[in-house]
Amino acid sequence: MLSRLLFYLLLAGYLWGSGIGVALAAPPEPALPVFLNLGELPVFSVSGQDPPRVTADAAVLMDATTGQVLYAKNAHQPRPPASTTKILTALLAIEGGKLDQVVTVSPGAAAVGESSMHLFPGQHLTLEQLLYGALLRSGNDACVAIAEHIAGSEANFVLLMNQKARQLGARDSHFCNPHGLPARGHLSSAYDLALLTRYALKNPTFKSLVSTRYHGFSTPPWGEYHLHNTNRLLWSYQGADGVKTGTTSEAGMCLVASASREGRQLISVVLHSDDRYGDTMALLDYGFSSFKNMTVVKAGQVCGHVPVTDGVVSEVPLVSNRNMVVTVPVHRPPGVEKRFDVPAVLTAPLPKDLPAGSMEVWVEGEPVARSRLLTGRSVEKLPAYKLWWQKLCAMSPDARAQVGFLP
Repeated sequence: MLSRLLFYLLLAGYLWGSGIGVALAAPPEPALPVFLNLGELPVFSVSGQDPPRVTADAAVLMDATTGQVLYAKNAHQPRPPASTTKILTALLAIEGGKLDQVVTVSPGAAAVGESSMHLFPGQHLTLEQLLYGALLRSGNDACVAIAEHIAGSEANFVLLMNQKARQLGARDSHFCNPHGLPARGHLSSAYDLALLTRYALKNPTFKSLVSTRYHGFSTPPWGEYHLHNTNRLLWSYQGADGVKTGTTSEAGMCLVASASREGRQLISVVLHSDDRYGDTMALLDYGFSSFKNMTVVKAGQVCGHVPVTDGVVSEVPLVSNRNMVVTVPVHRPPGVEKRFDVPAVLTAPLPKDLPAGSMEVWVEGEPVARSRLLTGRSVEKLPAYKLWWQKLCAMSPDARAQVGFLP
């Protein structure tokens, strides 16, 4: 009942543009979001190394921390995403439901074909069990059961899917169902899938689910489930920790993958690939060997000073509101540039942490990250008599004479 009430509140915001339906949960993004490199320039011009050759019709390699695109091939080309659709389905379920909620499987959900968890009408499972079935076993029936539980119907859930995709900036995507079976107009892109995955991996529950190799449970009297993850990289690639396979005749072999090494996490997407695991490993190897992450500015670090009028001090330091991390090539000096947008002068009194401009970091001529600049200290206003004296001293001799001040 609570889930349906939440859906209708969200749907009202979606239809009326009131802002209620921003999503099932607000994204944990910085106040000013990270800029993304959307260019389709040859990757060797960025890394200094020849990029890998992949068989996939479309592919993207993204750094999960910075959001920078390190490799792109037809990155914004809308294509059938197959079961990689379930990334968004699982995300909405985690944000909109509770893992221990009991879900009753409807006849419609149990009847969904193709890849299946083999559910039965009237069967009772927890939302968590269905999520394992959707993400590990790639159960289409589990996805419909999840959708009906969260939004009351599959059609309502699809509205939420498209709303969430738009909110996160996935502009190449339009979803028609929660599982990814072929449907006219059901499309996404390599870039959008990387973008959605980057957001989803910030959720600890999602991150844990997609990195699970095996999960078993029983649902008496319906029997036992032994779910093995369809993502073979979890067994074969060092640091692999997700995410989702997808295969249909129309979409071909697809894989959204992630891997973490030495504090870095990369996201790879390959769509309609002749060798999805080979393509993915080549992209991840390229990302780990050819790039590194560099902290340009730390949160609270002084980035500059701005003059202050009427204050007890003549200037105030400006500090970054967050860490500024960028991805740069390792085989040659990175072209990193800071650009500031700050006021020419501030007037006292000033509180500490007052927003006072912004700073952008550019890498290889592309805007990559942006932070707010805050005042690093408070500045009190000068007493009235000191302000009077200060203004008087700034006057010309003639002006001082007119107000009765003798030179």
